[in-house]
This record gives sequence, structure tokens and C-alpha cells, in this order.
Amino acid sequence: MSYKNKELCTVRTITTFLSLTDDKELWEQEIVKASTFCADLSAEMQENGYTVQSVRIVTNPFGEYLNTDSLALASADLTYLSQLLNSSDTSGVRVRFAIGEANTKNEIDMLPELIKEFGDLCNVCVNVALDECGILDNELIMHSAAAIKKISNITPRGEGNFNFTVNFNCEPLIPYFPASYHKSALGNRFVIGLETPDLLVNVLKDFNQDAEGKAHNALFKGYYEAMSTALQYHISQIQNIIDQSPINMTFAFSGFDSSAAPSKNCASMAEVYELMGVEYFGASGTVEASALLTKVFKSVKGVDLVGFSGLMLALTEDMGLAQGTVSSHFDIRSLLTYSSVCGIGLDTVPIPGDTSIDKISALMRDTGTMAYRLNKPLTVRVFPVPGLVAGDMTVFESEDLCNCAVLAVP
Repeated sequence: MSYKNKELCTVRTITTFLSLTDDKELWEQEIVKASTFCADLSAEMQENGYTVQSVRIVTNPFGEYLNTDSLALASADLTYLSQLLNSSDTSGVRVRFAIGEANTKNEIDMLPELIKEFGDLCNVCVNVALDECGILDNELIMHSAAAIKKISNITPRGEGNFNFTVNFNCEPLIPYFPASYHKSALGNRFVIGLETPDLLVNVLKDFNQDAEGKAHNALFKGYYEAMSTALQYHISQIQNIIDQSPINMTFAFSGFDSSAAPSKNCASMAEVYELMGVEYFGASGTVEASALLTKVFKSVKGVDLVGFSGLMLALTEDMGLAQGTVSSHFDIRSLLTYSSVCGIGLDTVPIPGDTSIDKISALMRDTGTMAYRLNKPLTVRVFPVPGLVAGDMTVFESEDLCNCAVLAVP
């Protein structure tokens, strides 16, 4: 029963979703409300044995409340918001902020400079839809690709693209940045996101101790049952904490994103694959294991699942996956193939700095086509790294990122 150890399951984020208007006099009370709620709920979680890594605030589309008549005016508004956020008391827990989605070419054009200036307080996404013929909005894709290129050129080592993603078939209430966005009609909400690779590794190791001699199908059934049971246990525990909490629920609970959400500070998802009998992530058997893991994340009962609730393969946030690029275990086409049975798309993938806007756009269209054809949420968050070519090692300095080999874009 070691899977019940709460140290194995971290609350990666308590993410609140709120709406702002262009009346700046109301911003402070909304930010304080969200910050206070996050601080109180974080304390409640920690009193019950669960570590909270970060709290996050997501807004409606920023064009609805920032003055976007000029870059200078939008920057001034974000400076004021940053002051409010930095003065909020969240008891030492890291606060991240998302300004919602960009909806117009003018708004997309502002993003590089805003991300350069505000960094982790300016997470933002673009949602790309299909037209009346079922074809992706390529004009919006091209504008987004141009923004990605500019961000790579004006932020150190191109790291600013950590704060920008392009969404395909993604609903509101994703708790993970920068894919998060909110719609005012939904009202104030909050969602819990977890970090569970340590939990998955633990239960697979325990299971494998008694699995010698079992046939393949029996093994995969056992893997599924062990991981599903462990994930269900912790989600039920956290749901119970929320249900019994004495704090004022000023935000309505919308559920969990059950994704494993790996980081550089926990076990690698690559180790999960190896414990499931795959020689290495990218070897034959990777697609089958990916499908099983997705089934695990979708298996949770008794709670609402939102966001991705699937398998995340965030390349530069996972030490094992990053090492796989050095060993040439997979390429960018492999990652896209694996997305057909899991999620999240192409996430935190470093690509050559001279990759053209046309190539980035084509990569997005491939991902978006898969998202809508298979009816799943997928995103593209790529880092064109200035001066680097395929096979070169990145030299990222962000505390969120680990270094890996740059992947070619065919």
C-alpha cells in the first residue's frame, strides 16, 4: 500500500479562473480574491499532507480588459497587474499568471514584446479553429508562427516561447500553462492539476516485484489496475479535502486534470515506459504503452475530469525524455505519432533557430488536423533556438527547463 504515501503525489497547481473588465479599479479586488483563495486552499492541502507547487490565475481573453490600442498601453496595464500580483500574499507559493487567449492579429503581434517584458506573468495562448470547410485557419497559424519566431529572437536563448502555445480543439479550464484560457460566461472556477510520475514509478516497481513469468496481456492488465488504483486513491483524497474544507469557496470547483504533468524535479515518464517493458521511450512498444497510460488517466471515477487529462510528453521538462533526444531515441515525427493515442501534442520541443515560418506553420497544421480528426486537445509549443541546428544541445537557464538536443523539423 505504499502508493498511499502522499509524498508521491504533488498538487502541481491550484488554478483559478476569473474575469476582468476594462475597469481597472476592480482588478485589485479580483486578484486579491483569487490570491486569498489560493493561499487558503494551499494551506489546507498542505495541512492534509499534500505539497502544493504553484498557484495560478487565468483570465478571460486579454483583449477584453487590457488596452490594446498600442503596445505601450497594454504594457502599462500589465505592469499594474504585475504590481497587484506581486503584492498578493500566497504564503511563499509560486504564483503564475495567464492573460487568456489572443484573438486577433493585432493581439498576436503584441505577444513577443509582452512576453519579453513580463515573462511568467504573461502566459498566453492562441486557439485555432476550423473554417466552414473543416480546414484549419492558416492565417491565424501563420501569425502565431511569426510570433514564435520573434519571441525566439528577442528573449534569451529563445526561452520566452515557454510562455506561449497554440491550441487545437482545447476547451477552457485547462489548469496548465500556457494552454490555459477562460470564458467569462463560466464564472469564477478552479481546477486541480497533479504531478504524479513519482507515483506511477512507485506502483510499477511494486507490481514488477511479483510479475515475473506473467504473460504480456496479464502484465498490461496489472499495470493498468495498479496505476489506476493509485491515481484514483489520491484524487479521491484531494476531492475529500475540498469537500470538507472550511474555507470560503469563492470559486466553484470544476474538477481535476488527471495528467501526470512531469517536471525536471520528479521521476521521468521515460522510466515509466521502461518499467512497462519498453526498452526505451521511442522504441517499439511506445505507442502501445502510451495508449495504456492514457487509459489510466481517463479511468478516474467520481470526479469531473477537465483539461488534457491524458499523457503529457513535455520534452524539456522531463530529464529522461531530454536524454532520449541526445541518444536519438525519437524524432519530432515520433512525438506527433504518439500524440495520436495520448496528448499533449508537441510540447516544449526545441527546433533549429532558422526553421522557417512556413515549416512551423505546417507542423501546426499537422498537429491541428490530428487534434480535430481524433477529437482530442493538442497543442504546439516549440522553441526555435537562435544559432542552433538539429543535434546541437540547448543551454537553457530557466529553472523549469532541462537541456536536450535540438530536433529537426522535416
